[in-house]
Amino acid sequence: MIRPLASTGSLAVALSLVGCATADAGGSAGRIEPSSTVTTSTPAPPTGPSTPASPAPTSDDTDDVVGTVIRFSTGGASVDVTIDEDNPTTRDLVGSLPTTLRFEEFAGREKIAYPESGLAVEGSPGSDPEDGDLIYFTPWGNLGFYYDASGIDYSDSTIHLGTYEATADQLAIFDGTDVTLDVID
Repeated sequence: MIRPLASTGSLAVALSLVGCATADAGGSAGRIEPSSTVTTSTPAPPTGPSTPASPAPTSDDTDDVVGTVIRFSTGGASVDVTIDEDNPTTRDLVGSLPTTLRFEEFAGREKIAYPESGLAVEGSPGSDPEDGDLIYFTPWGNLGFYYDASGIDYSDSTIHLGTYEATADQLAIFDGTDVTLDVID
């Protein structure tokens, strides 16, 4: 005699629960956080003469970081990076400034540094890095100035943040020194 393993209803419930499970993508050691949200509250109505209220900021107004310029500086040298992506990682980076990081050479391709608390990555797309890109590599939790991205292809783990114009020699001044990151006007 053959017995059915489960009724159709029980099987449907079991399969739907399996679909709710989550796993660490790729076993990465990088920190993954939910993106931040903006909340606004409506103030109490005024009791005196009425004046037109300015519109409340929308998420588009407060989250858009495209065009923000971050200056990386040490001693008398600096490199400006223009943020050209609006994603949770770029917003987290801009929101964490000013800060100081120590950069180092990596593999003859990039200068890297590790933000102390990592950056939010959930919801940020991967990229195919090019020379002149500032990226965030999620498994290691590092920022990277790519100056030789030849042979490096698209990866979900490489989040594009912005672009810069500097040579490998100009970036070498960052090696082993404290570099200050700050938004400039």
